[in-house]
Amino acid sequence: MALRGEEARSAGKRNGLQAKGNMGQLDDPAVQDGVLMEPGARSAAGPVPLVVDLDGTLIRSDLLVETFFHAVGADPRNAWRLIPALLRGKAEFKAAIADAASIDASTLPFEDAVLDYIRRESALGRPVYLASASHADHVRAIAEHLGIFAGWLASDGVVNLAGHAKAARLVEMFGQGGFDYIGNSKADLPVWAVARRCIAINVDGGVRRQIASRHRDAEHLSPAPRSWKRWHKMLRVHQYAKNGLVFVPLLTSHTINPGLILLALAAFVAFSFCASSVYIINDLVDLKSDRAHPRKRLRPLAAGLVSPFAAIAVAGLLLASAFAIALAVGLPFTAVLMGYFLLTCAYSFSLKRKMLVDAIVLAMLYSIRVIGGSAAVGIWMSEWLLGFSMFIFTSLALVKRYTELSVRLDASLPDPSNRNYRVADLPIVATLAAAAGFNAVTVFALYVSSDSVRQLYRHPTLLWLICPILMYWIARVLMLAHRRLMDDDPIAFALRDWRSCVCLVGIVTIMLAAS
Repeated sequence: MALRGEEARSAGKRNGLQAKGNMGQLDDPAVQDGVLMEPGARSAAGPVPLVVDLDGTLIRSDLLVETFFHAVGADPRNAWRLIPALLRGKAEFKAAIADAASIDASTLPFEDAVLDYIRRESALGRPVYLASASHADHVRAIAEHLGIFAGWLASDGVVNLAGHAKAARLVEMFGQGGFDYIGNSKADLPVWAVARRCIAINVDGGVRRQIASRHRDAEHLSPAPRSWKRWHKMLRVHQYAKNGLVFVPLLTSHTINPGLILLALAAFVAFSFCASSVYIINDLVDLKSDRAHPRKRLRPLAAGLVSPFAAIAVAGLLLASAFAIALAVGLPFTAVLMGYFLLTCAYSFSLKRKMLVDAIVLAMLYSIRVIGGSAAVGIWMSEWLLGFSMFIFTSLALVKRYTELSVRLDASLPDPSNRNYRVADLPIVATLAAAAGFNAVTVFALYVSSDSVRQLYRHPTLLWLICPILMYWIARVLMLAHRRLMDDDPIAFALRDWRSCVCLVGIVTIMLAAS
C-alpha cells in the first residue's frame, strides 16, 4: 500500500524504517515494530551494517525518471496532473508518480557487482539495509523481490530521503561511523561523510576525486563493462537507412545537381538526428514493457547500459541539432520536420496503443520522409509517389505488428500491454498486410500507365518489369514473417537480406534503362 496523508506523516516521523518480509518486526534489537528505539545501538551490538543505495547503485537506472515516463506514456494527461505535486516538493512529486505508475521488480537491471557484494557480506552475518530516495512503494517492491535485506528506508509523501536527509536518518539509526555505505553519485557524498567506510560504483571523475580526498580507504566496485556500441544501438544508427527516402523525390524528378544533392543530404542528417531523439523518448516510455519482451529487454535503456539522465541529455542535443540543420535547409523543410517530430511523439505517448491507427501512423511517418525530401530540394512530389508510399509502408507496418505478435505467441506470452492487439489477431493482421502491399503494386501499375510517365521516361514500357519484382518482394516478406524468419523491423531486415538488395538493384537498373 502507498503511504499517503496522515499515514505518510506517521511514516516520516518513524524515520521511514520498514521491516522485511510481511512488514513485521525487524531482526534488529535496536528497532521494535519498525520504530527506532535506541539510535546508535547497532554499532555496539554486532556486525557493522551495510547500507546500499538503489538508483544507479543496486540498479542500473533511475526509478523516478522511469516511472515518470511510464506514467505519462500510459496517460499523457498525467504530465499536467503531476505539476501541482511537483510544485509542492519532490517528496510529494514522487508520491504522485508512485500512485500513477508501478514497477516490476523482477525485470529491473540489477548491478551484478553490487548484488554479489551484498550476498557475500550477508553470508558473513552482516545485516544489509536498502536506503533510497525513491518512493516507499517502489523500494518495498524491490526489497521484497530480492529478499536479502534486513530492512529498508525510502522517501514518502513528506520526506525526500536524499543527500543530507538520508545521512541524518542513518546516523540516527546506526550512529556516526556506525555503518558502511555503497553509493554512486554526488548525492551520496553527505552519506559517505558520516559512514564508517565508503564503497562506490559507477561514479564519475569529479565524485571519484572528492572520494579520494576524503576517504583514503574507499573501495570501488567494478561494474559490468559497457561498450560504446550501446549508444550505436540506442540511437538506432542502422535505422538511418530509412531516411534515405528523402532522396526519392530528387531521384524520380530526373533533375539532379550538386546543390540539390547537398540539400537532400542535409535533410537526411536532420531526419536521422530527429529520429534518434524520438527513439530515445520511445524507449523511455516503453521501458517496463520492453523488459518483459524476449528481445527488446536487451535494448540499452531496458538493460541499464545507458542511464536515463544521459539518454535524455543526448536526446535533447540531437533534437536541437536536427532543427538547426533544418533551419539551414529552409522553412518548408523545417515545418515538415516539426510535423514529423510531433507525430512521432504522439505515436510514442498515445497513438501506438490504438489498434490499426498505429500502423497507419507508421506509414505516414515513412511518407513524411518523402515529403521532407521534396520540401528540402523544392521539387513538387507526385501524387502517385505519395499513394504508393502510403500503401507499401502500411503493409510493412502491419508486418512489423505481425512479427511482434508471433513472438509473443511462440513464447506463450500474454497479449501486449502497450499495444491494442491480441495474439489471436495474427491472421487478420497478415491479411491486411498482404492487401496493403499488393494495393501498392496496383498504384504503381496505374502510375506506369499515366501520361506523366511518358514525359519523364524514354522507354516507359520497361517500368512494367518492376511490378513482378515488387510482388515477389512483398510476398516473400509475408512468407518470412509467417515462418518466423523476419526481424521486428522489416525494413531493417531488407537492408541485410541479399535477395532484397538484388530486388532493389533490379528496380534501379530498370528505371535507368527506361530513362
